[in-house]
Order: sequence, then C-alpha cells, then structure tokens
Amino acid sequence: MEVVYDIFQMIHSGYIGKVMYNKKYVVVGATGMVGREILTVLIERGVSPLNITPVASTKSAGQIIEYGWARFVVSALADVNFREFDIALFSAGKDVSARYAHTAAEAGCTVIDNSSYFREHDDIPLIVPEVNMEDIERYNGKRIIANPNCSTIQVVMVLKPLHDMFGLNELVMSTYQATSGAGYCAVSELLEQTRMVLDGETARPKHFKMQIAFNVIPQIDDFSEYGYTKEELKMMNETRKILGISNINIAATCVRVPVITGHAVSVFARFTDDIDLGKAIAVIDEFPGVRVMDDNATYTYATPIDVAGGNNVLVSRIRTHPNIKNVLNFWCVSDNLRKGAALNAVQIASRL
Repeated sequence: MEVVYDIFQMIHSGYIGKVMYNKKYVVVGATGMVGREILTVLIERGVSPLNITPVASTKSAGQIIEYGWARFVVSALADVNFREFDIALFSAGKDVSARYAHTAAEAGCTVIDNSSYFREHDDIPLIVPEVNMEDIERYNGKRIIANPNCSTIQVVMVLKPLHDMFGLNELVMSTYQATSGAGYCAVSELLEQTRMVLDGETARPKHFKMQIAFNVIPQIDDFSEYGYTKEELKMMNETRKILGISNINIAATCVRVPVITGHAVSVFARFTDDIDLGKAIAVIDEFPGVRVMDDNATYTYATPIDVAGGNNVLVSRIRTHPNIKNVLNFWCVSDNLRKGAALNAVQIASRL
C-alpha cells in the first residue's frame, strides 16, 4: 500500500502518537460506495490513514482514493496477506465474502462482513452494537461477524427499546429504499433517466427492471418463496435473529424509490402490552443513536434529506392505533451508507 500524507497535517490532526497503537485495518471493496464510506468513517473516528489498507479487484488496483490530505493507492485483493491485519471490513459482495472471509479469519484477522452471505448462518453473530453486542460472546470465536441489512439496522434500533418495554409479537414493515443501496450503477441510472425524462426522451432501464426516475419499484432483489423477494426475507429473518425472537410474525414489502441516499421504513408493530404513547416516545428518544423528530403541529418529520451524511436513526409519525391499544405505528429514516452499513461495521470494530 502507498499512502501520501502531509506530516504537519498529521500532527495537527492528532494522528501522531496514535499510529503505533491503532489496529491495522484492511477494507475489502474499498472502491464501492460502502467501501469508500467505511474509509471515511474510520478516518473520522481517529484511525490513522497509515493503518488502513484499501483493496479491491485486480482491475481496480492502482486506483487512487483521496481524503483531505491522505491519498490511498488501492491494492489488489488477490495480493493481500491477511496476517498483516487485525480487522478486515468486507464490502465487496457475497461472492467475495464466500471466497475470502474464512481465509482472513484463519489468518487471525477478525472479519466484519457487510454482505448477506453470513447473516443467516447459525454460527455467525449478526450485530447492531447498540442492540445485541453481547451476542458476539455466544459464537465461540469464529472471527467472522455479519453486518445486517441496511433497513433492518434502522428498524431494530427503534424496536429494541419498545420490545424491552412492551413485548413485541407482530411486525409489518414497508420500506422506501434509496438507489445508493444498489451501488454506483443504480444511482447513475436514476440520474441519467431523470435527465432523459426531462428532455422528453424514453428512459430505458438497465440495472433496474423498470424505470426508476419519477417512479417507485415494488421489488428489491430476486423473488423467492411465497412471493417475497430475498430482500424482504432478509429483513424478516434478520430482525428475528437480532432481537432474539424466533417465533414473531413478520411481513415486509421492500420498495425502491427515486432517492439517492436515505432509506425510510413504515412500521406497524403489535405488542403484548398496551402502549403508553408518552413512554414509547421517551424510550425511543433515549436509545443510543436514535432521535425522535416528530411534531405534527409544525409539520416536523424526518425525510431522507434530513439523514444524508448523518449517523442517527430519525423517528417520526409515532402514533397509537385508534382501536387497537397494543399497536404502535412509526416512520424511521437513516442514511443507508452510514448507519445502514459503514458506520455500523466500524462501530463493531471499535467495540471489539
């Protein structure tokens, strides 16, 4: 790896003195949207650029990634010696994770994987640090930790304190997911189709099955059993695993919307106990990483614009059902590239 830096900037930023004590990180898939965000979060949280090695496919080797005064030169994944690193942050898709994650773990490197490959493995912990960090201790030192689905993370952050207080027993979720969740090509398609439609041209889908500009698409990932998509099944199964409720009834509908950053989820949650709305709002707002943004009188509620670049899950439209005393509805929004992926992974690393 090559890192070019300004020594005076390093002193001013406080990196000198930390270099010897920081863990050594390798970011797999560093040229993707989540990979770049992982690099950003690591640097924001005080990790020296000298302790970060970005890697990607052979065709991306040699590419330069710049962050302020630091310039990284991307290395090829095939050339990486995982014994040189303490923590590997994977964000290169499930095929890469399936091929390289065990190799990294066997070399003594702790893997935090952002793909879907390990999430439903019974012997691999699926972690949201604020919710179930203690689960890591139950998995016999496998050295592989799975990072959940982006929409799942933001929902369980809100459900955890509610479940502890009222006892969750049924869940219906509808997502409104940004195009950045599908990568650069998806965002490019949204922008290009928007231009084409405004110019009076016919928008032809390439990445998505249908036009995404000025439209919503009620499908994310391939269709699976019972007519659910794989994305919907991920949310359902991961929520059960993270919250430790195997028998809860859950249904999900996942929708792609013409937004660049910020996933939103509408939630219908039924509990064992009747809901005290004041207490529900209080426990949500007090939970780490979650903030209530909800005032109907001033039309205050969270949108994707409000969370872009931020770390918190914002919760709005919190309301009880007029006829069902044990039901709570809410709307939550989060930056899918930050808390939905990169930030959660780096938080796991920092907690280890």
